[in-house]
Amino acid sequence: MRTIETSPQLYARTGGLLYLLIILFGGFAEGFVMNKLVVAGDAAATAQHILAAPGLWNLSVAGNLLVPVFAVAQAWIFYLLLRPVNKQLVLLSVFFMLVSLSVEAVSKLFLLAVMPILAGGNHPAAFDPLQAQALAHLSLIMHDIAFNIALIFFGFGCLVDGYLIFRSGYLPRLIGLLMQLAGLCYLAACLAALLAPAFADVITPAILVPSLVGEASLCLWLLIKGVNVAKWNERTSMAKASEALALI
Repeated sequence: MRTIETSPQLYARTGGLLYLLIILFGGFAEGFVMNKLVVAGDAAATAQHILAAPGLWNLSVAGNLLVPVFAVAQAWIFYLLLRPVNKQLVLLSVFFMLVSLSVEAVSKLFLLAVMPILAGGNHPAAFDPLQAQALAHLSLIMHDIAFNIALIFFGFGCLVDGYLIFRSGYLPRLIGLLMQLAGLCYLAACLAALLAPAFADVITPAILVPSLVGEASLCLWLLIKGVNVAKWNERTSMAKASEALALI
């Protein structure tokens, strides 16, 4: 098996590919399908749209379930890539990301409940149509709440990653700054959505544009350029020397 020390470009490009899959699957599920099928504040219209397009809805749920799987692998690669900069801080980033992914994975339970509630399934007499629509709509609201909580932890992770990228020397400083801006925008957008929904309606989706720019920039840089191998080797050697001195 190739290690990060001998093949940093392979790991960097794998991380970029995983990031691209996360952006594509997440964008399809949360951006395209949710906007197409879910009507804010209208449980009946939302139910009608979902029941009229069960295949599209199920594809969206599948995409939502795959995103955390890809993100776990991506977090591992980012840990390896950024470990030479500061081992303690990169661990902090990993903890933020794992908490975020845990909450995000739980949030998908609410999405999985929507179709069985609307379709009836094993409980056809439990709810009348209006009750089923209201319960499905509540499940979507709970998903959004949990997802926003997950993105708060993700935002803090972006702040740490951005700092590490800025300090690395083998990745562009500009991308580090863009990732920190992305983290701040996630924090602002998600806190507003949870605590001040009316304000969130004003600033969203514009406030998330910098987040998309930052994440897309990092994704494409890793996928196309990777890391500066000479500076990577230099930083790795310095990190190993520091660890050796700490043991003396």
